[in-house]
Amino acid sequence: MALALPDVVEIDSDGFDFRVAGKGFVWSYPERRPGERRRIRTDIAVLYVGDEAEKQALLLGEPERFFTTSSYDGMPLVMLRLEKVDLERLEELVTDAWRMRAPDTLVDDFEAAVEPPIRGPR
Repeated sequence: MALALPDVVEIDSDGFDFRVAGKGFVWSYPERRPGERRRIRTDIAVLYVGDEAEKQALLLGEPERFFTTSSYDGMPLVMLRLEKVDLERLEELVTDAWRMRAPDTLVDDFEAAVEPPIRGPR
């Protein structure tokens, strides 16, 4: 899904890690627990959300899907429980994260390609 978006590359990792223009927009959650090694959770995605207001809206509006940890305080990132989201919603979230990280010209070209042209009266 992420690789279908323009100029996305997948970084070699133990899970998944997708970037556009060198900026991460969705990756596997690196769970850290005291006294244990970091564990890559491929059942949980970290998503770039743009700002604190959007982060809080997702956390408060859909707590069964989204969560955060103190290590992500002050960052525009949320964790998403992948088993709690359908493919249509996941595509929307991944595409929105990509839009926020991709260069404006790339986003403009993408949106022009996916939006049908507006036609006037015939």
